[in-house]
Amino acid sequence: MEEITADISWLGVIVGAVVSFLVGWLWFSPRLFGKRWAEDMGVELGDASEMPMQAMGAQALGLLLMSWFVGVTAKTDALLTVILATLAFGVLAYAGTLFGRASSRAANINLGYWIVALVIMVICQGLFRSMA
Repeated sequence: MEEITADISWLGVIVGAVVSFLVGWLWFSPRLFGKRWAEDMGVELGDASEMPMQAMGAQALGLLLMSWFVGVTAKTDALLTVILATLAFGVLAYAGTLFGRASSRAANINLGYWIVALVIMVICQGLFRSMA
């Protein structure tokens, strides 16, 4: 357990996850890609009070775990490993979106978000690891 908990920039992990969550809020909002994404996914965008809380909780947990993974690979100088893993899981999620009969545009929006979230998390690790 020590290899995934010791010498981690926990501030980088938390900030990376929170900032990625907030960017996701903007990413899937009507201001950016939300309208097209919702149309292609066959869902309706509502206001904040109509957000699916189970999905939001799973998203927050997933971002925290991904950010932790970035932190583990940052401490061992293996960031290419997390980039490869994120791309692999991103492509699998892309395929899952297409299997769900959504458009390639919706799949591209999802994949784009995961790549942006990864970049944010890597930057946060770089910033907060250098401050420690």
